[in-house]
Order: sequence, then structure tokens, then C-alpha cells
Amino acid sequence: MEFHEQLMMLAHIVLASVLAGIIGIERERLDKPAGIRTHMIVAGATAFFVFLGEIIVKEFIDAGYTETIRTDPTRIIQAIVVGISFIGAGTVLQVEKEHKIRYLTTAATILMSTGIGIGIALKQYCLTIGVTIFVLFVNYLIRLFARKMEKRNHMD
Repeated sequence: MEFHEQLMMLAHIVLASVLAGIIGIERERLDKPAGIRTHMIVAGATAFFVFLGEIIVKEFIDAGYTETIRTDPTRIIQAIVVGISFIGAGTVLQVEKEHKIRYLTTAATILMSTGIGIGIALKQYCLTIGVTIFVLFVNYLIRLFARKMEKRNHMD
């Protein structure tokens, strides 16, 4: 693979990290267990793995292994989602005394950061930037709405 192609992939990894970092800033601001660095690394690693999968497929094709080794790039995405879901599950905390589960939204944003990495690696810029904005909308505006509803329910 040529040097300029590797640099473009690196730029994509950085872009995925920056977009997920924006979500991480919102989580960090609220003192959640996974903040800016976690979200950035998750998205960057995801984009990196997708690119490595693309490289492997091209190498197999170039080496003439298409008849002996079947490649399925979607398996890479499947493995990434399973692995990241494990990390997300580690952020979830059940509070026995309060009978509540905490940090589920943070786990979900980690999963979305994974999608951001995949989206950028697949060069789906508009979609990925839109998803980033949507997650911020959900985490900020919908949280405000939910708190108002909660206060209203406590007043009744």
C-alpha cells in the first residue's frame, strides 16, 4: 500500500476520533465513567480495524488466495461490535440500594463511537457527522426533556 494511502487512512482515523471525542466531551462534562479519551480511542481503533480488514482482503486478492481463502469483511465489524459492547458493559453499574442501573447511556455512546469509526473508515462522512450531531442532541436536549418529565412526575 502506498504511503499517501496510508496517510489518508490515518487522517480518517483522526477524523473518527475527533467526532467521537465531541461526544466524549459531553460525557466528560457530566463526569461519566467514559469520557473524551475513551470515545476517541474507541472510534479511532474501530476505523483502524476496518482499514486493516480492507487491507487484508486486498492482500488476499493480490496473492491469488480468492479460491482457497474466503474473506468476509463484515466479520470484522461484527467482532468490533462484540468487543466494544463488552467494554460498554463494563461501564454499567447497578446500584443495589437505589435499585437503579447507571451509566447505560455512556455504554450506548461508546457503541455509537464504534459506529462513528466504522462510518468514517467506510467514507460515509455526511452520515457519520449526522450521527454525531444526533447523539449530542439525544444526550443533551432529550436529557433536559426527561428531567422535566421526571420532575413533573414527582410533583404529581
